Amino acid sequence: MSVYENKSTQRKGNNKKKAQAHQNSTAWKPNKNSKKTRIINALPVYGLCDRCTEVILWRKKYKKYKPLTAPKKCTSCQQKSIKEAYHVLCDDCACKRKVCAKCLESKEIVTSKSDIKTDKDLQREGQELERLLNRMTLRQRRSYLRKLERGDDLSHIKAEDFDNDDFDLGSDFDDFSDDDEDDEEEDDDEEEEDEIKK
Repeated sequence: MSVYENKSTQRKGNNKKKAQAHQNSTAWKPNKNSKKTRIINALPVYGLCDRCTEVILWRKKYKKYKPLTAPKKCTSCQQKSIKEAYHVLCDDCACKRKVCAKCLESKEIVTSKSDIKTDKDLQREGQELERLLNRMTLRQRRSYLRKLERGDDLSHIKAEDFDNDDFDLGSDFDDFSDDDEDDEEEDDDEEEEDEIKK
């Protein structure tokens, strides 16, 4: 029998853990105006399972996150290709193995690298939309923006289509029946007759 086994406690009850003595009334907040904090918060979290994503987000929230200063070596391919802190596999190896890049377990990945849009991607999309809108007529532009707000699929529309004057986005008023059009024509005829009488 070892010395440590002899010194083990013999107490049977009352070994419940106590709560912390001073409970926090407000949550701790880091210096939000810090340049380093802004850079860390802007870094995307991808290629991780749900649990590892929560861990990284917790580290960012409580200023425990330490970003990499130089690329890190991947444990699988032995290349210096890891650019994200706390990852042990590069993105390519993690995708091939279909595992989390941090804990190496084959769980469902929350967000992949392709899902994340950088500032350059957003800027490029904005420029393409602006170029597309500049080629449209006013009627086409308004129709396009209405459909965009509704969430309709507009992936088939390209800027080259608007070089041709015959291109039509389709009317938003397709739901009206022919009866409504006949009523409008009758109203127009009545107005013309009133003007002639005057």
